Amino acid sequence: MIAVQSKIFDPGAELNLFMKGRTDKGAVVSFTGHVRGGGDVTALELEHYPGYTEAEIEKIEASALLKWPGIESRIIHRFGKLHPGEPIVFVAVCAAHRKDAFEAASFLMDYLKTGAPFWKKEIRAGQEVWIEPKATDYAARRGWD
Repeated sequence: MIAVQSKIFDPGAELNLFMKGRTDKGAVVSFTGHVRGGGDVTALELEHYPGYTEAEIEKIEASALLKWPGIESRIIHRFGKLHPGEPIVFVAVCAAHRKDAFEAASFLMDYLKTGAPFWKKEIRAGQEVWIEPKATDYAARRGWD
């Protein structure tokens, strides 16, 4: 399940909903990314192309399902103007065993960070700065090849 939305979400509630009534999997791993503050950053703004973004995230999810058959996942990614401390991304993976759940969640985050088509800019005091994934983000993704 994938959602690309501007609306803020509650990671705990999303995890509970994802796992509600589930007894078929023994492991669940979740990750929530929050907007970093500090310095003069007052907001992070994300833009995307509706439809295209979801299709690209679906491809990332499909790649994870090929590598770890039997997993299930929930991905939420926000767009719009977000403020420090707000959740920006949520990934949950359930699997029969913990190793698959951890690995699949890490894979999904590495690919979302570098491959999901979002354009991000930091809003700072008096300026806007477009940001890109770091070299370490791309290196983590290459580690899955």
